[in-house]
Amino acid sequence: MASATTAPPPPASLKRIVAASLIGTTIEWYDFFLYGSAAALVFNKLFFPGSDPLVGTLLSFLTYAVGFAARPLGALVFGHYGDRLGRKKLLVLSLLLMGGATFAIGLLPTHATVGSAAPVLLTTLRLVQGFALGGEWGGAVLLVSEHGDARRRGFWASWPQTGAPAGQLLATGVLSLLTAVLSDEAFVSWGWRIPFLLSGVLVIVGLWIRLSVDESPVFQQALARAEARSAAPDAVAEKLPLVSVLRHHWRDVLVAMGARMAENISYYVITAFILVYATTSAGVSRQTALNAVLIASAVHFAVIPAWGALSDRIGRRPVYLLGAAGVGLWMFPFFSLIDTGGFGNMILAVTVGLVLHGAMYAPQAAFFSEMFATRMRYSGASIGAQFASVAAGAPAPLIATALLSEYGNSTPISLYVIAAVVLTLIAVGAAKETRSRDLAAVDPVTDAEPAAARAADAPAV
Repeated sequence: MASATTAPPPPASLKRIVAASLIGTTIEWYDFFLYGSAAALVFNKLFFPGSDPLVGTLLSFLTYAVGFAARPLGALVFGHYGDRLGRKKLLVLSLLLMGGATFAIGLLPTHATVGSAAPVLLTTLRLVQGFALGGEWGGAVLLVSEHGDARRRGFWASWPQTGAPAGQLLATGVLSLLTAVLSDEAFVSWGWRIPFLLSGVLVIVGLWIRLSVDESPVFQQALARAEARSAAPDAVAEKLPLVSVLRHHWRDVLVAMGARMAENISYYVITAFILVYATTSAGVSRQTALNAVLIASAVHFAVIPAWGALSDRIGRRPVYLLGAAGVGLWMFPFFSLIDTGGFGNMILAVTVGLVLHGAMYAPQAAFFSEMFATRMRYSGASIGAQFASVAAGAPAPLIATALLSEYGNSTPISLYVIAAVVLTLIAVGAAKETRSRDLAAVDPVTDAEPAAARAADAPAV
């Protein structure tokens, strides 16, 4: 398929669109790491005080996992309306829901104030967060992909992906500052609320940026065609985006889910489980392990756009396959370096792991966007990404911890990641290269199109 013929937006406009997408993904990951840290540090004491300390921690992490469970529902709902109403409207809504819920957590009364209602309110807000986050990613990457210059789509679409390391750096930085200036008593009493309340500032900035950008021109063109088809005398009602995705793009959904397995699982093993492994098996302090992850995250942020640019030159599949194979080969050296207990070796282990992870994560945004037709692209990309995260990222730290507890060494954990890599290599290897696809091309023929349109329309995207 030829590259898009539509003229790209001016550089200043494109940069604003990239910023609008990046602010949402940064808030998403800021919330992710902030909530996970708070669940481990204070939520067990403030919302589950009647439990045994370990049970309280498990219960607080259960509320954390609830957010993952709500993501597929968010993907379905936001994908449906994003394909019907537009990307911009849904991105504004996801930002309000996500940031509003995070801000509200900072205002929650604790168990000491309202009793059992406190954990119920916490869980409810976590569900809202997960629901909003399920629709955030798809809209953020599509807004950039459908605006950007087709020749550099991989580069521009990779910028929303940098929200993961940016959010981690921001959340950890705020928590580190607070723990440095506040006593333990002050932090548990009121200091923990500050990072959640700060999300309100991010929401205001994000709304200002998102409201200033235009709707995707690719979506507007597809919507106009759909409206013209529906006005035809022999028009047939347009099917729901979800139905169209499962009918016309079910293979692409499976490819997207398979592609996410190694990317998602390796990320949580490298950045989250490593804090458990380093402190229990390698005898390293939690702060040392956290500092290694922070340094590696800064490198991760820098290399993601570079991998995205490379995917514009050689294709999405080669870069993705390189990253997946690299992560699989790195797992045994990764744990061997950490076992030495040296800070430099730990930085090397995590940094190389995240650089290789970036080779999967960077082209993912353009790759998934290019798989689906415009009027079902939000649904298809979101479903493929978010349903996989429930099976991959959500249980990854728990599975890795259980394997460590059962076998007492890292070998089964490495094999667990390698198994995910094999699935990803099969999925991406079976996919078609998408780099040259035209996102503005006519949508694939569907049952909603009259016979005349079937004969006149161009080949499917």
